[in-house]
Amino acid sequence: MTRSNGLSVRDIVVRYPAEGRSGRAAPPAVDGASFAVGRGEVLALLGPSGCGKSTLLRAVAGLEPLERGTVEWDGEDLAAVPTHRRGFGLMFQDGQLFAHRSVAENVAYGLRVQRLPRDRREARVADLLALVGLPGMGSRAVTSLSGGERQRVALARSLAPEPRMLLLDEPLSALDRELRVRLADELAALLRETGTTAILVTHDEEEAATIADRTIRMREGRLVA
Repeated sequence: MTRSNGLSVRDIVVRYPAEGRSGRAAPPAVDGASFAVGRGEVLALLGPSGCGKSTLLRAVAGLEPLERGTVEWDGEDLAAVPTHRRGFGLMFQDGQLFAHRSVAENVAYGLRVQRLPRDRREARVADLLALVGLPGMGSRAVTSLSGGERQRVALARSLAPEPRMLLLDEPLSALDRELRVRLADELAALLRETGTTAILVTHDEEEAATIADRTIRMREGRLVA
């Protein structure tokens, strides 16, 4: 835990409410996790479904309350900082695009929230679409895109506000194997080209090795390596 420049997670515990009437506390979904991610580093959280890795990512984002522990950025405790003010970009398995908006409108969403002037917003969107291999496709309806194209749009939207860290929750797992391998290479190159700090949640060993600089394994709520 020597990195202070970037993310520091210390001894966090996340526990969901117990089901039923037994009154007994549920076992923690995340149990005492500690790790750090330096600026510009890409870390993979690797493990089987149900091991707690997505819950851990959501806790870093501020989407799950901590029972114990701290999440810090550059030494600042984020406990009182809501998700939308943490400066973290989020990308999920299904992309969660706005079906009623065009490709460009989806990518520009975070820039509108930031109240970026229209000319700068349009230039940023064009640059990002070119970066993710979709130049000139801003006017397309997202419903007309392939699965791989939609994930590229989701990635561009996540990068648009220039987040200080990107949180990727199984972003390629819904794609077929051949496309997943190709996009993993593209994602790795893009993250390094942009110098993006990122955490990747995945169950795929090859994907973790391709995209991340470093991998931590997770099992039954605990980090094991």
